[in-house]
Amino acid sequence: MASSEDKHTASPRTFSRSGSVYEPLKSINLPRPDSESLWDKLDRYYKIVKITILNYQSPTTGLFPTHTVGDCKKAKVQDSLYCAASAWALALAYRRIDDDKGRTHELEHSAIKCMRGILFCYMRQADKVEQFKQDPSPSKCLHSIFNVHTGDEVLSYDEYGHIQINAVSLFLLYLVEMISSGLQIIYSTDEVSFIQNLVFCVERAYRVPDFGIWERGSKYNNGSTELHSSSVGLAKAALEAVNGFNLFGNQGCSWSVIFVDFDAHNRNRQTLCSLLPRESRSHNTDAALLPCISYPAFAVDDDALFYQTLDKIVRKLKGKYGFKRFLRDGYRTALEDFNRRYYKPAEIKLFDGIECQFPLFFIYMIIDGVFRGNAEQVKEYQELLDPVLFQAFEGCPVVPKYYYVPADFVEAEKKNPDSQKRFPSNSGRDGKLFLWGQALYVIAKLLVEELVSPKDIDPVHRYIPPKDQRNISMRYSNQGPLENDVMIHVALIAESQRLQVFLNTYGIQTQTPQQVEPIQIWPQQELVKAYQHLGVNQKLGLSGRPDRPIGCLGTSKIYRILGKTVVCYPIVFDLSDFYMSQDVMLLIDDIKNALQLIKQYWKMRGRPLFLVLIREDNIRGSRFNPILDMLASFRKGNVGDVKVHVDRLQTLISGAVVEQLDFLRINETEELPEFKSFEELELPKHSKVKRQTSTPNASELEQQAEININDWKNKITYDILQKLNDCNCLASQAILLSILLKREGPHFITKEGTVYDQIERIYRRSGSKKLWSVVRCAASLLGKLVDSLAPSITNVLVQGKQVTLGVFGHEEEVISNPLSPGVIKDIIYNKCSPHDEREAVLQQELVIHIGWIISNSPELFSGMLKIRVGWIIHAMKYELKIRAGDMPARDLYQLSPSEVKQLLLDILQPQQQGRCWLNKRQIDGSLNRTSTGFYDRVWQILERTPKGIIVSGKFLPQQPTLSDMTMYEMNFSLLVEDILQNISQPEYRQIIVELLMVVSVILERNPELDFHEKVDLDKLVKDAFNDFQKDQSRLKGEDKQDDMASFYKTPPLGKRGTCSYLTKSVMNFLLEGEVKPSNDDPCTVC
Repeated sequence: MASSEDKHTASPRTFSRSGSVYEPLKSINLPRPDSESLWDKLDRYYKIVKITILNYQSPTTGLFPTHTVGDCKKAKVQDSLYCAASAWALALAYRRIDDDKGRTHELEHSAIKCMRGILFCYMRQADKVEQFKQDPSPSKCLHSIFNVHTGDEVLSYDEYGHIQINAVSLFLLYLVEMISSGLQIIYSTDEVSFIQNLVFCVERAYRVPDFGIWERGSKYNNGSTELHSSSVGLAKAALEAVNGFNLFGNQGCSWSVIFVDFDAHNRNRQTLCSLLPRESRSHNTDAALLPCISYPAFAVDDDALFYQTLDKIVRKLKGKYGFKRFLRDGYRTALEDFNRRYYKPAEIKLFDGIECQFPLFFIYMIIDGVFRGNAEQVKEYQELLDPVLFQAFEGCPVVPKYYYVPADFVEAEKKNPDSQKRFPSNSGRDGKLFLWGQALYVIAKLLVEELVSPKDIDPVHRYIPPKDQRNISMRYSNQGPLENDVMIHVALIAESQRLQVFLNTYGIQTQTPQQVEPIQIWPQQELVKAYQHLGVNQKLGLSGRPDRPIGCLGTSKIYRILGKTVVCYPIVFDLSDFYMSQDVMLLIDDIKNALQLIKQYWKMRGRPLFLVLIREDNIRGSRFNPILDMLASFRKGNVGDVKVHVDRLQTLISGAVVEQLDFLRINETEELPEFKSFEELELPKHSKVKRQTSTPNASELEQQAEININDWKNKITYDILQKLNDCNCLASQAILLSILLKREGPHFITKEGTVYDQIERIYRRSGSKKLWSVVRCAASLLGKLVDSLAPSITNVLVQGKQVTLGVFGHEEEVISNPLSPGVIKDIIYNKCSPHDEREAVLQQELVIHIGWIISNSPELFSGMLKIRVGWIIHAMKYELKIRAGDMPARDLYQLSPSEVKQLLLDILQPQQQGRCWLNKRQIDGSLNRTSTGFYDRVWQILERTPKGIIVSGKFLPQQPTLSDMTMYEMNFSLLVEDILQNISQPEYRQIIVELLMVVSVILERNPELDFHEKVDLDKLVKDAFNDFQKDQSRLKGEDKQDDMASFYKTPPLGKRGTCSYLTKSVMNFLLEGEVKPSNDDPCTVC
């Protein structure tokens, strides 16, 4: 669990100094000349840096050891980076002096040597970078610890949690900062290629769980990874800093510039905003967020979110000696077992209240105060820091790594928090210095004494004061909560000349691809192909940018590629093989959503350019009028509250952002890559667009099969083939082919070709006829997979929710971490197809819709922690049943994709007034929606339920739950959801939720009552229902029955509401047990 080098026992090797380590000498009381000159001040810090930091730098690699005593061979990337930053900061201060006696050069090159040492270690693992780009798993990442003298690997993946996105991001951030100040760190194109590939890895931070800054992953220290806000924030900051940056500095040219995927950066930004103020699922807050929201990353753009996060850190973690890293952190406490790497279940409860406190975070708060011009904050934390520093050898101030509660004082501290004296770790006594703390201390002191300014150590403007936010030109210009009211430039492109002529008759002015020449129009896939040449390096075995689609922010720029001017149309206009693209209403909705996203997140100088590609297929039949309406709204200058300006492409180019892709041709001898631009349809001259007659939505009768699958699945193949030849109904043909597909395989020959080919034809024909049920059946048989499935699930996960896939009433698969599209496809088809072929593709539709809705309207999912797609489908079916009344309900599978999306939006809205309580409970139960504060109330119930809670066969024990978790952490809420997952009826689930709220209120109002037996929620509901039936029998003369429908229809409040019966049931159960005596109880007999 821990290295013996860090234990509290002192080494025999000591340094003489005055005073006791346990009575530290305040740094403010150290002797100082009355008036120090600038040279004297810098000389003092030079000695501190030399003695406490640079003396430990490896002469071979330039790295810094994790421990400064003994034969320590380990060097952590993060610690070394802060050491390099301190030397660099002092070098910046020395630049103010003409005759610095060579110290500027020495300090700068100490920093350069460290940065190049880390680069050397990283480049030796280029194969891991290549693997990580394709599969970002903990066993394929760059190492975070190396041999301090050789740069070799020192710990395997099994021995240490190497996946730390924050460390790689911090390296990129400091690399840019230092090069911006004039340091030369990158020497060759090989190194440029490698840095570009590091950027590819960091771009996916928003979906890569890691071990975080403390190297332990989840709070439980059990070897599991989590998505950490601090890692995502540092990644966001690094991407913003490195985008468009020339690694050769002022002497560089176009091929030493780094590129960042704007859409990937934006996803990191969205993810960070949704995670904060939490650090992760198990960490409600964490001091690791300080370097993320403040120096050096300054990753949060929204001041309100910054102060909310900071306030939570200070309230929960601040102490007299420093900040706790996080609540129940066992690191280096007296009760931690140093012989084990991982904790046992419930072990973290032992550390409650005795967590070590780290003075390091006082220093972060001082630096933050300097940057923000908050003199009171600087003074407050200086006064807190000074008493916990002490002098070591040669009078240099030493920052203890942490202060701990000795074993003898643990019990007293737990009984009375903050009552016991804490003792410093053995930093300083035996030469063991905490280099991270020492380095940050130097930076803070240089800032406080104004020897360097914030602008000196932040030359790329990571922090911008609010008053300057409108005047600073940044690559992303994303600082501050400025309203984004961007005007989007739109060019309308017709697929053919005859389409252009046809649209012109309706007053819609368009251009064709030939008319915009020499500008080329590309699909985004061609841009992806171009970017695949970025960062390619055969010597290092690096393949360049992975095959990832370019989002609508990336396609809103103009590109210069191999001397050509290129514009790209957004991905929403790509021809897709998935049937959702055949629904023109969905296309229009996607266009509006894309415009909204651009409006909200476009932060660059210049106007975004949005190409609207109009195909002849878009205006056929009933598709024409909706498309014409949309084009008319473009002409009016407003589309869904987004301001647009439509003009010729040649006119719009002048105001757009231009990206130069010079990396495609560095060497004149290299073969030029070939790209395929979007070409105009070649059609006979004078031909006219033939608008097909409007195709109305197919009737339900057309969508229904003439046969029943159960009648045919056991018949011989010959009979099925005969029926297939005689049958004209597409729905029936799909059923017969599904039987043949499973029995004979896809390559079995029929009269019309192979089974697979015939299903493909049915898929096309039913799509043109809008037979959506048949389309979905055929799509599922063909194993179709919708684009953007994995990113959509990731959108849900980063909102702190889980996703389950599977059919209602059957086994579901819970997804807690991002997965690849292939894995998701296997889950969907394995869980859904055996029950209903159509369900497999309908769930894909819903995942796409849910991913978009939750990113743009997260409030619609409030109270829903687990997004159970199969249950949501059940809710939609129930909604259709409610709407139908006494008539037969519409079949969900027969609705068009746009109708499915609208129905989903309808059920997510707060329920309309006037509905009966059965319907409300059905819908809310199917959505797994809970009341505000529900999970906190379950925690409070569990505190007074020693023998736990059981419902539908699932047991929630009091221990180790209360010991392992805390009230407000996400993992406890997810555990409660897991307990409720066995409930099979949505309306019953909602009654259980109501019951738990009732129990919570009763216990809150009756502190003398506790549950002494296991609380069986099913039994409590049953007792309440029995009482309800007795009243119904007595008042209305109704016979008793097992069906609880009448109970579900009853309002919760009011006379004889469900809550009154649930309350009576709970009180009866409570009063069967013992009542705790109270001194104030008037009923107590002495």
